[in-house]
Amino acid sequence: MKYAKYKGIFPAFYACYDNDGNISTQATKDFVEYLIGKGVAGLYVGGSSGECIYLSVEERKQTLEAVMEVAKGRIAIIAHVACNNTKDSQELARHAESLGVDAIAAIPPIYFRLPERAIAKYWNDISAAAPNTDFVIYNIPQLAGVALTLSLFDEMLKNPRVIGVKNSSMPIQDIQMFKRQAAINNKEVVVFNGPDEQFIGGRIIGADGGIGGTYGVMPELFVKLNSLIESGDFENAGKLQDDIDEVIYTMCSANGNMYAVAKAALKKLSGIDLGGVRDPLLNLADGDESVVEKTVSLVEAAVEKWIK
Repeated sequence: MKYAKYKGIFPAFYACYDNDGNISTQATKDFVEYLIGKGVAGLYVGGSSGECIYLSVEERKQTLEAVMEVAKGRIAIIAHVACNNTKDSQELARHAESLGVDAIAAIPPIYFRLPERAIAKYWNDISAAAPNTDFVIYNIPQLAGVALTLSLFDEMLKNPRVIGVKNSSMPIQDIQMFKRQAAINNKEVVVFNGPDEQFIGGRIIGADGGIGGTYGVMPELFVKLNSLIESGDFENAGKLQDDIDEVIYTMCSANGNMYAVAKAALKKLSGIDLGGVRDPLLNLADGDESVVEKTVSLVEAAVEKWIK
């Protein structure tokens, strides 16, 4: 495969804070090292799981610099650089390229409902700011409010730097459609499965790997799941997906934000303290500690069961 380095498991990297709620470069580096040790193929930095819309441009630069200090040359790094305006997005794109990331990515501009030609211009302008770096389209219509249509995808495929899609829409059919549309345009692309709870479905229908927000809590389980799929052991892959989904549903049952649960669970599992989440995301509330404890227990049981 032309883009072999993008195959496999890419945890969506969490924002790492100190006790004062500022970016912790040390926790960032520790988390990178931890994930590399679990066998991931790469990291997706500065996306939804990284609380990107609640971080300043300088904080996003600070985070990526710390990530690259540890990860450069060891695993593939995709830096999400989209902001709600083109100028800041281009600044982050130039910065990411200067650090030597493998690819940049961007959601469409949010809030204003823009026509497809404006979205294409936004993405192409960001890509032009990093002319030597691959570009990944981030399709997450349920949050961005706009979907990657096939006509917009056709337009973006005219850009030689566009190498794929991070597909976080819920229908796995979209993965198949993007693969098929790229083939019609005589172009090979990478498609990442986004929804963690249907990883197996996305991979079987054609995704080359996955980028997910819960991978950070249980990276070894997703690495194992991907391995089972690649070896054709779909029966056990289905069983492991069920165990993973129980963890996900548990994390989503708290009063606090899921990423607050993820970070609290990760602290117990790894000893790495990433802090909480940034307002207006909700941190853990009364009663959420039991959800964290159940999450940890489920992950530990699944690791014991599946990682031999």
